[in-house]
Amino acid sequence: MTADNEAGLVFQKHGNLVLVTAEDNPDLGLRDRKKAATREALGAAALRLALTNGPENVRVNDIADAVGVSPRTYNNYFHSTLHAICVALAADRALRVGQAVRTRPADEPLLTVVTEAIVKQYAGDAEPTKETVALITSAPALTSEYAKTVGALEYPLAAAIQARTGPGPMPAVVAAAVSAAARVATENWLQDEETRPFEAVLRESLAIVAPILLAADVRPG
Repeated sequence: MTADNEAGLVFQKHGNLVLVTAEDNPDLGLRDRKKAATREALGAAALRLALTNGPENVRVNDIADAVGVSPRTYNNYFHSTLHAICVALAADRALRVGQAVRTRPADEPLLTVVTEAIVKQYAGDAEPTKETVALITSAPALTSEYAKTVGALEYPLAAAIQARTGPGPMPAVVAAAVSAAARVATENWLQDEETRPFEAVLRESLAIVAPILLAADVRPG
């Protein structure tokens, strides 16, 4: 499911996840713009409360009250408080990765396109701050949820790869492998003994699935 709006947001539903990202399309109405604003406000409130009180002390009612909506409305957007916190942290980068892959030149190698799109959204200037890392690692459940949020790039990435290579099982297989590599990189980087920048850890994991990306780099005939 997708919908776009003049404020530059696009909704896409993948299973139980509803992700939002930027895209310039003036088709979404007022109702969906309000949904985008509510979702963003809920995520921001969840993150703010987690930073102030600790993630284990954040309750759905607290987040809903901070935004002025009901807990039932909150549950339409997020399946838990940790989900809201992590989506706010990840800033819906998964769909931005898909969008970046779609907009790259067709003759650019898929390996380069996918790797650089992911690195741009999750590492370098986008790398979590020390404060954010401290929050993520403060509770094992939050660490796991954040890694899963990073791994959520599988579905938008599969659609973007299919747009480049054509239908078939290959796009989904490739996206699943890349998503798993990103999730594992995140889990490893959040370990105390890992001192390298996230970009180094992420590129290392993505290099492992490079042969799959190379094998998938075909163009529709």
